[in-house]
Amino acid sequence: MLSETDKKPKILVVDDEKVNIDVLVGLLKPHYKLVTAKSGDKALKRLEKLPLPDLILLDIMMADMDGYELCRQIKENVATRDIPIIFVTGKTLEQDEAKGFEDGAVDYITKPFSPTIVLARVKTHVDLKKKSDKLKSYAVLDGLTGIPNRRRFDTFLHQEWERSKRYGHVISLLLMDIDFFKRYNDHYGHAEGDECLKKMARIISQTMPRSIDLAARYGGEEFVCVMPETDSTGAKAAAQRALEIVRESKIPHAKSSVAKYVTISIGVASWVPTLDCQSLALIEAADKQLYRAKEKGRNQLCVEKNGFSSHG
Repeated sequence: MLSETDKKPKILVVDDEKVNIDVLVGLLKPHYKLVTAKSGDKALKRLEKLPLPDLILLDIMMADMDGYELCRQIKENVATRDIPIIFVTGKTLEQDEAKGFEDGAVDYITKPFSPTIVLARVKTHVDLKKKSDKLKSYAVLDGLTGIPNRRRFDTFLHQEWERSKRYGHVISLLLMDIDFFKRYNDHYGHAEGDECLKKMARIISQTMPRSIDLAARYGGEEFVCVMPETDSTGAKAAAQRALEIVRESKIPHAKSSVAKYVTISIGVASWVPTLDCQSLALIEAADKQLYRAKEKGRNQLCVEKNGFSSHG
């Protein structure tokens, strides 16, 4: 369970004057999780670590890199560009504010600080960020099961494929299909079919051992899991775990030809991407193994490792 500190929104305070940092931290610490940086370079390093802050309070006048330049770099990075930035500055000229807004800031707080103004503006932009994040999550989550949808899977696989290609890492993909799901729907009705899909989504998500793995609904009764930096041995173990947990869940399936309960078939592929190969090839390889698992009687898995097949 998350602690109260972990539940608090995270704010990064960037200022090269310790006294300014101390004032802001003292004011905001009761309400937020605070991280600080005394230079632009240190701030960029903080932004390489997850979880990212929900808001950045950024001083304009700093010795190594001014706030304008740091703001531009943050906004040019896909990973950090959506973090709202409030400039904290002694500059009050209209042209200075205009420049900050042009570079991507959402607001200004002027020095010396007014505690009431600081708390009010920080709360406003943290709340707006929460609402924005919630809306974005709707766009990448499956409406029925609540796990990532096909769009999120496509984006994630492309990113991880390119990263694996760049560093020469292996990446694995598990493609799963609920056995005889049409028969299940026809016999129990679509409402029960939806409940079955929700249960499968929870089970499959729980079998992914690490936070960097992604379990998603691929479409219909198919699910997919992407496991970066995982070889065929690790992927096969995860797939076997999914098979067993689904079997142990004992969801009745009177019309299945392989068991009295709901089962799944899984195709597994593990590749080290090459320069001339696209991520679609990994999907096709896993799909081929899924087809083999079904041909062999379902309720099992088949594995390919860069062209070599096995089953279990």
